[in-house]
Amino acid sequence: MPRSSRRSRVRRGAGERHGRGMRSPVTGPDLPLLTSRNSFFESCAAEAVEYVRGLWPEELAGVSFEIAGLPLGPAGPAGVDRWRVDRKARRVVLYRLPIQRMAHLHKEDDWHRRSFIESCVFRATAELLGRDPWDIAPERYRHF
Repeated sequence: MPRSSRRSRVRRGAGERHGRGMRSPVTGPDLPLLTSRNSFFESCAAEAVEYVRGLWPEELAGVSFEIAGLPLGPAGPAGVDRWRVDRKARRVVLYRLPIQRMAHLHKEDDWHRRSFIESCVFRATAELLGRDPWDIAPERYRHF
């Protein structure tokens, strides 16, 4: 039997495939949702900033910590900046992509990534305050 030249088109909602309804999360109902690199970086940096603010409340009062993707402009003679400190404006900008992608970790796991992000926050804070990074958080600072 020949098919009709006119096909009936069914209009589906967004996210529906082949009339099966909405998709469910890949992880299922019993597992936690997956985190992205961006959200992992933001949570690690925020925790490190809160920790440092707790240790140095007077010195860091009014200091804003921000996250940007990449530094503007070409790389300097020392390479790509991982952060920028503006003492006048009392602002620290962490550059997510250079910190994440240019870290030469000896082991690629969440603990080492978290430690490296924390160390960048500590070193940027030390630069802002004009102190040695070991003085900022001596029990948590890990140099890479």
